[in-house]
Amino acid sequence: MNHKLLALYGLKFNPFSPELPVDAIYVPHKIESFCWRIEHAQIREGGFAMVHGDPGSGKSIVLRLLAERLKKLPDVTVGAINHPQSNLADFYRELGDVFGVPLRPSNRWGGFKALRERWLGHMQSSRCRAVLLVDEAQEMTPQVLSELRLLASSSFDSQPLLCIVMAGDARLIEKLRREELIPLGSRIRTRLATEFASRDELLACLEHLLVGAGNASLMTQQLRHTLCDHAAGNYRILTTMAAELLAAAAQKDLAVLDEKLYLDVFTPPAKPTQRRAPPGR
Repeated sequence: MNHKLLALYGLKFNPFSPELPVDAIYVPHKIESFCWRIEHAQIREGGFAMVHGDPGSGKSIVLRLLAERLKKLPDVTVGAINHPQSNLADFYRELGDVFGVPLRPSNRWGGFKALRERWLGHMQSSRCRAVLLVDEAQEMTPQVLSELRLLASSSFDSQPLLCIVMAGDARLIEKLRREELIPLGSRIRTRLATEFASRDELLACLEHLLVGAGNASLMTQQLRHTLCDHAAGNYRILTTMAAELLAAAAQKDLAVLDEKLYLDVFTPPAKPTQRRAPPGR
């Protein structure tokens, strides 16, 4: 939405955009608690944390919040894996790129050995705490997940080297039940399940977004309730519908989003009734 249309509604930003400013994100108590534990405890203690839930339930939002908060801390280096589907060699190359450690293996076996030794040496000699964020972690191969477990600590698990926060859907949980990944699953110290939001949580999210964007009266109360009733407990569905309504209102030059607009946008037109021909004589 361009600045002219934002000005039409007195908005500082589009409250339903995926590019929402971090400080405008709605943060329920359970997400706030999870982020606090990572920030104040697990960074120093190392190990694994996991966010899991259905698509659209806020997993990526949690990682985005964590990334912004942790980057403000002294002596903390935050990296993110952007290609979780990588094989083992490419995963090491991405790790080196993320944390600024040049890693160039000359052959597969010698390269993996050199990569791991160099990575561990870098972690042991550095005073910085390293945090690795992995979104869509269900796409990672078992080999890469097992390697992450080895990279996370040394000295027989007594010296934490890395704090790893993974986010994924139900496939990640199923994957961690595989026999070769049980050792990794047993090391997950902090968990957050992003479940379906209640109607009250969805309403609170809408109000937070509208107030933060600068126009608390953009939607009628009845429309807010209607949106929450049809969002199926999913924040992404809620904001997607709201964004469509905002675009439709701007096109029609409407000052307020109401339930009539909702019906115009989301109610399919009635099919015309077909008249049956009279029976032949």
